[in-house]
Amino acid sequence: MAKESTGIKRKRDGFFAKMDKHGLALAYGNVRLKTMYTEVKPAEVILRTCFSRNICLNIPIVSSPMDTVTGADMAIAMAKLGGLGIIHRNMTPSEQASAVAKVKFYLTGRPIKKPICVNANSKVKDVLKTIEEKKYQFHSFPVRDDNEKLVGILTRNDFDFCINHDLAVNKIMSKELVTGKEGISAKAAFEIMSRSRKKILPILDSEGKLVGLYTLPDVKRVIMGNTDEYSLDKNGSLVVGAAIGVGEDAMRRMELLAPKGVDVVVIDTAHGDSKDVIETVKACKKAHPHIDVVAGNVSIGASALRLAKAGADAIKVGQGPGSICTTRVVAGVGRPQVTAIYDCEKKIRGSGIPIIADGGITYSGDIPIAIGAGASTVILGNLLAGTDEAPGEVLIKNGMPVKSYRGMGSLGAMETNKASRERYSQGDGSKEKLVPEGVEAVVPYKGPVSIIVYQLIGGLRSGMGYLGAKDIPDLERKADFDRIDSAGQRESHPHDIVITQKAPNYNETGRV
Repeated sequence: MAKESTGIKRKRDGFFAKMDKHGLALAYGNVRLKTMYTEVKPAEVILRTCFSRNICLNIPIVSSPMDTVTGADMAIAMAKLGGLGIIHRNMTPSEQASAVAKVKFYLTGRPIKKPICVNANSKVKDVLKTIEEKKYQFHSFPVRDDNEKLVGILTRNDFDFCINHDLAVNKIMSKELVTGKEGISAKAAFEIMSRSRKKILPILDSEGKLVGLYTLPDVKRVIMGNTDEYSLDKNGSLVVGAAIGVGEDAMRRMELLAPKGVDVVVIDTAHGDSKDVIETVKACKKAHPHIDVVAGNVSIGASALRLAKAGADAIKVGQGPGSICTTRVVAGVGRPQVTAIYDCEKKIRGSGIPIIADGGITYSGDIPIAIGAGASTVILGNLLAGTDEAPGEVLIKNGMPVKSYRGMGSLGAMETNKASRERYSQGDGSKEKLVPEGVEAVVPYKGPVSIIVYQLIGGLRSGMGYLGAKDIPDLERKADFDRIDSAGQRESHPHDIVITQKAPNYNETGRV
């Protein structure tokens, strides 16, 4: 069980003690890191860090569980970049579980263990109906007879050339089977598929029973992909997280997420220091001890300590700092983010439980500040919204390409999703009785998320170089701060000029 801070000292302690003495709480724009002697070059720094007690990443960047930020596509992209995506919960539990499965099966060095099969006597129309109802992202199935024997393969081509959907599957399936033996490697499977020009390869055991399935996209990613920088689990699959609520919602989602291989769940609430959250942490850890549980959100050290003692594997910090959030002006609560990070980290220092900075990151330079204040990773929403991988279509507004971005506490999110109402402890009342704590907006279309992450990581590397920090723990140990006033803030930005050429990591609205 986590204990209160062991008394470990950090350089920043003196600075924050002074601020506390004067009753000052600080946001990212109020501070800058002090530079130090260095022999560290930015390209040499190591960015590996822990998101939670047992989940480590190659970069400290995580995409937010917002319905306009992280679905399966974003989670895949983030894991491939070395970070992590937390799939939002503004969908049904089964839809969320399917999204997690899509990520876990994206890059696999082993066959799918329990492939979804169809019966040879089923009608084509019934299979198509199942695909639609289950929202399957594939159209290829092993076909078995009534005795569970593999008798054929059904592919998208078979569906495309079938005019009469009342036909039985055995009338349109391919009966020329090419199979592999149990234990076959992805490389060997690829060689067989290349020779036979088959896109799926059923795997049979010594008795001829179907025990797995390789797909061409999977084996190609293994053979051709460079996975050194990917965030991977012990089985070689991409790491993925999912947001859950509290109580029955949490346990229902956990029961579906666990079999899909979810690596970490995030109890995603506006106020994490509550009885419901603490009880949910305990219940999740008891029912699924092998899955890390992150709890939040909080902004006070005592709150972080309570969640740590309840068994949380990481603490998510941030109440109201997000660009899309109105909690601080609607409810009058919330603590400036840098002080919140520091206070929570200091209270559980030495426990081995990471602090996650959630919200308020505006520039790449805010990331080393967050880590310097005590965070191990940062969760980003606005900066990753508007990318190709974010949910939603590209729209044209005032002649410019944009994508939708909304707070999980916005009126639209609350109206359409029970999860958003629960996140802010609001019932199922009418639109007039909902009290939003976020707004709906658009952000500029930004292209691939990899471009954004490259710039963010570049800024972090530069910051670490200025401090002589060789890795993330070294940055957290060495960081010390200056407080700046409005003149210092103005001095920090381009001033007294007209910008004629935009930089890829800065613009006048403060967004990458």
